[in-house]
Amino acid sequence: MLTGKKVVITSGGTFEKWDNVRGHTNLSKGTMGSYLAEAALGKGASVIYMHGVFTQLPEQRNEMQLVEFEGIEDLGEKLKTILESERIDYVIMAVAGSDWLIDKVFDQHGNELSEKGKMPSDEPPIIHFKKAPKILAQIKNWAPDTTLIGFKLEATDDESYLLERASARMETAKADYMVANSSKSLYGAMEPHYIIHKSGETHKVDGKMAAATALMNIIS
Repeated sequence: MLTGKKVVITSGGTFEKWDNVRGHTNLSKGTMGSYLAEAALGKGASVIYMHGVFTQLPEQRNEMQLVEFEGIEDLGEKLKTILESERIDYVIMAVAGSDWLIDKVFDQHGNELSEKGKMPSDEPPIIHFKKAPKILAQIKNWAPDTTLIGFKLEATDDESYLLERASARMETAKADYMVANSSKSLYGAMEPHYIIHKSGETHKVDGKMAAATALMNIIS
């Protein structure tokens, strides 16, 4: 059981603004995050559900603390504040964060568009991107004693490659567990998920809901 424990779950995709009306996101709907939040609540945990702007909310959301975020930098700032202001026993990073942020925007003549309102719609802008920060790798600096669970998605059918990539990410982030899955899980309900402990012990579970339940059983 997780009675008396605090669990932070990040869920859904980030929304990275281009201007005040446009931006980019991804296909994550927050299904896994919702399942995880419900499963953690069922184990008796106090749940902080951090969700993207377009993310679905758990059915029992009224029994959770909800924190909405917009882009990956907003998520990082809010998560850091939570972790440094209270004891969090588990952080589960199911968020599908953006890899790229807007750096600068230019018109077709090379002039930088610096206005914060709406881009002109009469011609396509030229957008320069920059690398987004990796929040997962910073969490142990903010909360060294928390149990950290990350997620690694790869566009591959090669199980050994997927596990290798997930294990490498787990090591660099100093995570305690990593859940690995193929990008096919964005479209299918019963794709395999691999729950990997830092010891190398691995559990294979089919489907998001079953994987969420299995993860909670393992950490409790």
